Amino acid sequence: MWDGKKSVAQSVFYDAMNIISERMKGTSSPFAKDGKKVPGDPIEVFETAINNVKPLLEVRSKRVGGASYQVPMQVRPKRQQSLAFRWIIQSARAKKGKPMSERLASEFIDAYNGHGGAMTTRENVHRMAEANKAFAHFAW
Repeated sequence: MWDGKKSVAQSVFYDAMNIISERMKGTSSPFAKDGKKVPGDPIEVFETAINNVKPLLEVRSKRVGGASYQVPMQVRPKRQQSLAFRWIIQSARAKKGKPMSERLASEFIDAYNGHGGAMTTRENVHRMAEANKAFAHFAW
């Protein structure tokens, strides 16, 4: 949301959900009659995309004896979710030439399928944590 424009942010999100339901398979009706999820359900795509992007580890700076170390640490669930949202929105904003709802929908679909800009950011964070696992004993 930019400048507190909640209604604009809501319309972008709902338009993205409509685009997802059109692009995904089995989208004649987004919801099944018995309450079960169908392959084109945009909510299922959204939840899976967020869960795919959530980071498990991140590096944090820790100052020990005059030197700063990048210490890998587990990420709390609330922060995992906020980072996933942030990375998906950031990646969608980085794309140019289309309306925001289309960019957001394509980013959700990419994250659902396990690739895209947000997944690249997650992989880079995990790679940094893996590279600095020698400093894990500095975790506080």
